[in-house]
Amino acid sequence: MEHATAGTADRSLLKDIRDVVIDTSKPCKERMRAYIEQIGNPYCYLDDGVVVEIAYADNGVSLQERLTAYVSSIDEDFGNLR
Repeated sequence: MEHATAGTADRSLLKDIRDVVIDTSKPCKERMRAYIEQIGNPYCYLDDGVVVEIAYADNGVSLQERLTAYVSSIDEDFGNLR
């Protein structure tokens, strides 16, 4: 799988996630295989014409910790960030 980023990807080669169809009656491994086969590069694809790039930071902070911090930063009365 070629490493593509949102800035370097050839848009004509990227697959649109809206075109991916997964049979939810299949076992998990088969669904994952079907997804990869259809999307090509799961880290760089299109969503309604927008290039989406997925990357992970190796900083020791979990997604749950990030989401907890984000939710804690929202003003409950107005839904605004503090």
